[in-house]
Amino acid sequence: MTEFSSEEKTILVQYGIKKYENESIVNEKLKAILSEKDIKRNIDTLIGTQRVRRIGPEILQNNESHTELPDLPENLKSIIDTL
Repeated sequence: MTEFSSEEKTILVQYGIKKYENESIVNEKLKAILSEKDIKRNIDTLIGTQRVRRIGPEILQNNESHTELPDLPENLKSIIDTL
């Protein structure tokens, strides 16, 4: 498993949410590159900082009206594309 900074992990989770929205699918897709603990922690942090909101029991959505998605670094683009 590649080592990512905490900021990179957060960006990966945000873009995973943007791509899939369903929390269980996001978890499943990101498990290949992040630990389940990192995924859960970042989702909780994103919800707590209002960058992501929960819509129903399984649906997550980036709160783009509140904050913009961060720019996707070059080293993460291929990872997001293959999710």
